[in-house]
Amino acid sequence: MAKQSKEAVVEQKMKQTSSKTEVALKKRRSQRSFPASTFEEPLEFAKAIFRIGGGQPVKRLTLFDQLGKSPESGGSRQLIINAGRYGLTKGGVQAENIEITSDGLKAVDEQYNIREQTRIRAELAIMGIEPFQKLYEKFVSNKLPAHAVLIDSAKDYGIDDHYASEAVDTFVVNLRFVGLLKTLSGAERIVSIDTLLGELPSVPLSQPAAAAAKTQNATSLITSDHAQFESTCFYIAPIGDEISEARKHSDLFLGSIVEPAMEPFNLKVVRADAIDKPGIITRQIIDYIMKSRLVIADLSFHNPNVFYELALRHAVKKPIVQLIRTADKVPFDVNQMRTIQIDTTDIYSLVPKIESYRAEVANQVRRALEADHIVDTPISTYFPDMSVSF
Repeated sequence: MAKQSKEAVVEQKMKQTSSKTEVALKKRRSQRSFPASTFEEPLEFAKAIFRIGGGQPVKRLTLFDQLGKSPESGGSRQLIINAGRYGLTKGGVQAENIEITSDGLKAVDEQYNIREQTRIRAELAIMGIEPFQKLYEKFVSNKLPAHAVLIDSAKDYGIDDHYASEAVDTFVVNLRFVGLLKTLSGAERIVSIDTLLGELPSVPLSQPAAAAAKTQNATSLITSDHAQFESTCFYIAPIGDEISEARKHSDLFLGSIVEPAMEPFNLKVVRADAIDKPGIITRQIIDYIMKSRLVIADLSFHNPNVFYELALRHAVKKPIVQLIRTADKVPFDVNQMRTIQIDTTDIYSLVPKIESYRAEVANQVRRALEADHIVDTPISTYFPDMSVSF
C-alpha cells in the first residue's frame, strides 16, 4: 500500500512538472502586444542618449560604456527594444547607432514647454501602445476600475492571458507617471489629456516653473525548517515595538501593498517577526536575505537594520525591489537603484492610490524575476567580478 502511495505521488509530481512545462512553452510562444517595461525606464534611457549625444545618434557600444553596462546583456538589449516600442528611439539591438526620435526628443529636452512635453509623453506611454490606448479610451473620465475588471478588458482587447496582469500593471503605472491618473473626490480617476494639459503652464521645463510642474506631476508564524526559499519573498522592513509608528507602518505596507502585489507570483511574504525557530535569530534572517527568491526592502524611517540587511542582499546580486515613504529621502548610496515612493502624508493621500502602488510594486517584481534580468547594485557596479557563495 505504501509502495502504491509513493508511485501515486511520483506520478502526480510528473504531471505537475509536465503541466508547468507546457505553460512555460505556451508563454514563450506567445508575444506581448505591449512593451516589457513601464515607460519611465526607457524614458531615462532616452534622456541618457540625449545627455551623451546632445540629440545626435550615439554609437551603441559607446552609449553602454558611458552607462557602465554591457551592450550585449539581456537587460541592455531589452532596454533598446522597449525604448523602440515606446517610440523614443531608433536602432535595434545590433545597430551601430542608437538615436532619439523626434517625439523622443520632445519627451526629454527641457527646452520644450511643459504642456508639449506632457502631451508627447502621454501619447508615447499610452496612446502609442494599442492595448493601452483601448483601455484608456474605455475608462477615461471614470474611477480607476478594480484590477480584475482591467484584466478582463485587457483580454477582450487581445492580450494573451499569460500577460494580462502584467499589461494592466504597466498600464496603471504609466498612467500615473504621465499624470493621467489623479486623485479626485477621494478616488483615483483616469483623466483626459485635455484636462491634464489644461492644468499646466505653457513655459519651458528649464525655467523655474518646472519645479511647480513636477510637484503637480500579522501573518502566521513560519518555521525556518519548512521555509521554501524559492517560493518566498522576504520583506525587510522597520518593525519596531507593537505600538510604534514603524510597526503600524510596516503592517500597513505588508497587508495593503506588498502581500496583494505578490499574489500573481505565488510568493509567500515573510517578515523577520514571522520566523519562529529556536536558535540565533540573526542567522535565520540572513538565511532568508541570502536565499529567498525575492527581497522587498522598505527604506522608510532610515532604519539601520534595514540598510545592513539590504547590503547583504546587494552583495549576492539576487532580485530585489526597494520602496520608501515620500517623507524620507532615498540615501545617496542606494539612490541609483529604482525605489518606489509611496505617499503616506495622510490617509487621504494614501488610500486612493493603494491600487496603483500595488501595481507598481507588482510591475517591479515581475521585471526583477525575469530569467534574464541582471541585478545591478552599487556593489556589482564597482565590483562586477565579486561573487558570494554559501
